[in-house]
Amino acid sequence: MTASLSATSARLAGTAAPAEDVTRLKYVSGSREEALRRLGIERVGDLLLHIPRRYLDFTHAYTIEAAPLGEVATIVATVDRVTLKRPRPRMTVVEVSLVDETGVLQVAFFRQPWLAQQLERGSRLAVMGKVEFAYGFKQMPSPHFEKLDDMTAAGTILPVHGTTEGLSTAWMRRIVSGALERVSCVADMLPARLRARRGLMSEGRALRAIHFPHDMTERDGARQRLAYDELLLLQLALRLRNDANLLDVEPVAHTPGAHLAALREALPFALSDEQDVAVAQILADMEDGERVMNRLLLGDVGTGKTAVACCALAAVADTSSQAAVMAPTSVLAQQYAVKCGPLLEAAGVSWALVTGATPVAEREETVARLAAGELSVIFGTQALLSDDVVFKCLTLVVIDEQHRFGVGQRNALRAKGPGADLLVMTATPIPRTLALSVYGDLSTSIIRHRPVPGAGVTTKVLTEANRDLAYGAIREALEHGQRAYVVCPLVEEGDAGDGLDDVPGAEPDDASEGANGRGAGKGSGKPAAPPLHNVASEVERLRQVFPEARVEPLTGRMRAREKDEAIAAFRAGEVQILVSTTVVEVGVDVPEATVMVIENGERFGLATLHQLRGRVGRGEVPGRCFVMTHARSNGRRSTAQERLEALERTSDGFALAELDLRLRHEGEILGFRQSGGVTLRFVDLDADTPIIEAAHDDAEELLRYSRDLGAVATMPLRQEVVLRYGDVFREVSGG
Repeated sequence: MTASLSATSARLAGTAAPAEDVTRLKYVSGSREEALRRLGIERVGDLLLHIPRRYLDFTHAYTIEAAPLGEVATIVATVDRVTLKRPRPRMTVVEVSLVDETGVLQVAFFRQPWLAQQLERGSRLAVMGKVEFAYGFKQMPSPHFEKLDDMTAAGTILPVHGTTEGLSTAWMRRIVSGALERVSCVADMLPARLRARRGLMSEGRALRAIHFPHDMTERDGARQRLAYDELLLLQLALRLRNDANLLDVEPVAHTPGAHLAALREALPFALSDEQDVAVAQILADMEDGERVMNRLLLGDVGTGKTAVACCALAAVADTSSQAAVMAPTSVLAQQYAVKCGPLLEAAGVSWALVTGATPVAEREETVARLAAGELSVIFGTQALLSDDVVFKCLTLVVIDEQHRFGVGQRNALRAKGPGADLLVMTATPIPRTLALSVYGDLSTSIIRHRPVPGAGVTTKVLTEANRDLAYGAIREALEHGQRAYVVCPLVEEGDAGDGLDDVPGAEPDDASEGANGRGAGKGSGKPAAPPLHNVASEVERLRQVFPEARVEPLTGRMRAREKDEAIAAFRAGEVQILVSTTVVEVGVDVPEATVMVIENGERFGLATLHQLRGRVGRGEVPGRCFVMTHARSNGRRSTAQERLEALERTSDGFALAELDLRLRHEGEILGFRQSGGVTLRFVDLDADTPIIEAAHDDAEELLRYSRDLGAVATMPLRQEVVLRYGDVFREVSGG
């Protein structure tokens, strides 16, 4: 009995340990505590999820003689000589001669002169990098390295965690080891039957194996368990968040009728089969009086999502209620008004537009009509979130390009109509695995093909030497009365570019990156990044190159009224060349625009590039898109070149999204920079499809078993959801 109580007590202590402050651990105080907090590690659980960046695999370490040329290898050897050289100003090279019983290995560390003092003769060093041969010796430029002490045993796998000033990798290993001892008896948050069905290792074993694996196969199994946990908890959190927002609300059962029939009749073309399916799915959700609609309408550029959305808006009018359509920019909101307004009027549906540029008197009149129920549909930007915008009966919220809004903004608009259905739309193609994980709480309707093919667009990637081809295309377009876009990554010279897409291959390759992943600092001699074009300078330059054309800017920093005027002038042909940031990425529909030049194409994600080129070729004349790039290959095919070549080859946005996913391997593929965004740190969205599907299905099953996760079997999951995702879930879970 005593032994049983002791075991139970140990299990409870181990289960509670992840929530404890990190200072409860041995060795954590003073500068080490400060260092951990700088890394974002506040709790013991944070530390356990701070997994190694890489591993030094001594189970497969080579002697110098046996290390294979042209491959990445781990070698353990002794420092024989250390030399600091300065081959040119602001360039330092620390050359280290390593020896073992089989030979000599020359290692070079660039721009890290301090290593000359740290690496003393006779010390043991483990290096990992690509083995080369030159000047009679095997060499390894810029390897990862680790100084070894007598405690490091051969034949083991040594983790290398991310650290910061005041915390060495050796100290991090000690602290992590202490944390693992503290949770050695942790109770698994997954029900045993579920874990057995999915063939997952226990939580305690996974945490130990991810930090100190016996072999790499065990490490891979641990990562799979942690990836599954991450996905399952995210799915549960998303669904619980929806439940929290829908507590005590009564769903609205819409009744499509005459307005919808009239709108279908007013459409200038018959809906495609895919559009018809999407409309049927949306209307079925809206007619359901038992549950509120949460649906994602996903369609590539030009696939006709607007027409589908109009059908939903007409169904709202048939129910004598109201709908709000919120777009991320005034340009896109105005575009909706231009495209949807005439269709709604033909169907007898009243509507209005509210943006930051709406005159005060007009806004006051619109808001009054909305509150009185005289308007069925309101289009707008974040202006719709203002306190003075009140609905008489809001039953449908439509949000376009929803990943550009924070979770709070979406919920704030939805709160103006408790029980309102939600339709979110995006023209950014999303790989299926990403849709299942990040949008797993939404039902999905997909439109892959354009109902009206249009003239289309061809894409050509150019270097600076071939700029004349792009300018020649612009000149030819101007001669035929057509228009052109020029897209720049920055607004003004001196902008930092912090808002640019996080893409691979954007920076010039640096073969001289230092050991331990340290890059060269500012002014260190690192190859200069290519110049980033900015709208302000480009406008002046293009006015010189094309004196016969009117060239004007369009950026997000302009006032709403200025942006509207610029778009209107471009649409009317008063402006022939529009120099813009990615504010034209969505919503700008000018059929006469036939040429686009994108500067610094390597600095944009594939999804953004695909969206941008979708702005041309929308009329009867084929469009041409020229992507200018400074990407350097350094004698090999770079990631940037691979991405841009794919853009040339295909116009299939979904194929490009899958490629982008394979190249980037991370959860911010859509640029989730907004509040409430999600980053998946353990999941490989390209390779983990079975895990993603399993977690998605299991989340649904668990919530069917216990809607609030309050059952005994799911209580640990409920606690972990609250711990990771905050108090918004306590309302549903009862925590």
